[in-house]
Amino acid sequence: MTSVALLGTGIMGAAMARNLLRAGLDVTVWNRTRERAEPLAADGATVAATPAEAVAGADVVITMLDDGDTVLAVMGDAASALRSGQVWAQMSTVGLEAVEPLAKLAAEHGVTFVDAPVQGTRQPAEQGQLVVLAAGPESARASLEPVFGAVGRRTLWLDTDGAGGAAQRLKLVAVSYAISMTGLVGETLGLAKGLGVDAALFAEVVTGGPLDSPYLQAKMKAIADGDFTPSFTARNARKDTRLIGAAAAAAGVRADLNEATGERLRRAVESGHGEEDMAANYFASFES
Repeated sequence: MTSVALLGTGIMGAAMARNLLRAGLDVTVWNRTRERAEPLAADGATVAATPAEAVAGADVVITMLDDGDTVLAVMGDAASALRSGQVWAQMSTVGLEAVEPLAKLAAEHGVTFVDAPVQGTRQPAEQGQLVVLAAGPESARASLEPVFGAVGRRTLWLDTDGAGGAAQRLKLVAVSYAISMTGLVGETLGLAKGLGVDAALFAEVVTGGPLDSPYLQAKMKAIADGDFTPSFTARNARKDTRLIGAAAAAAGVRADLNEATGERLRRAVESGHGEEDMAANYFASFES
């Protein structure tokens, strides 16, 4: 049986842990706020008190944390218990600059580093339908097959070097699309409200036509119902717009929609909507 240590049990990490357990894997979890990890004990997970306790003896270590600095700090705390031969699947969205220091830390401890951010939000994570964007040596793939198979519907292997940034680049492109589209929906419905247009009439215009999509329908419904239960929080989306912006600038690309959506998300976060779904950028239409 493959043993997995999963560090970070937020919206995505908790869902992934449950799918790993359903697949019959031995799972130990850790979260900085222990109360967010403890419910997983009822599903069969072992809850560790420290990152080092979690990774000790694990075949595969997964990090699913907020950003690159957090991943580096947590794995630094775990370093004393890392052992040669372990595989580290770094599944957070950390951006391009963070990958090399993480890979360096892995190499210092003889751990095989695989950069494997995921595309998808809470619902695909709960359903085991994420898309895993992976870069790492072929020698690690057999160990990761049951892990990635439990959390995702598909794995795209992009490179044999986890430090090369291929997985993060594709993730930034994909998440840019999702975040910018969500910003567009929020702004459009904000404009409708400001102009006195019933949002249901806008929905009637686009539904079933070439501009329609399941994603549009889901976000329109969330805003119409006032249900901002997070699939992907406004705070995390704001973080990702900064990563996208940095990567775009380094590549000489003008990412205007990303910049504008990041500003909407900043206003939403600062007005108290940071832990709500990123569709809450809707409120930025009315707040300076």
